[in-house]
Amino acid sequence: MNDAETTLQDLRAEVYQFNDDRDWHQFHTPKNLAASIAVEAAELLEHFQWTDEPPAERHRQVAEELADVLIYCLTMADALKIDLSQTVHQKLVRNAAKYPADEYCGRF
Repeated sequence: MNDAETTLQDLRAEVYQFNDDRDWHQFHTPKNLAASIAVEAAELLEHFQWTDEPPAERHRQVAEELADVLIYCLTMADALKIDLSQTVHQKLVRNAAKYPADEYCGRF
């Protein structure tokens, strides 16, 4: 399984089934999921504390923390019936209007 061969729907279904097998959907309130996303994002950030680049041996740990963030995001999208592909596309369209490339290329 890799990014080129896996759809967002494939990942959502796999995460859903994982949670379903454990009867965890009952705990997936928007507040709990938002908190879990924040916690996992903080754990991801911890690898970059005091450095811009974590040591190479922590690459796997960074990847796993990033996966945890995505898993909770997918779970929240499922719980709230959010079409992530459509929402990301719409957000990029709004961001493109807000930050035109010719004005913001290479700067914030």
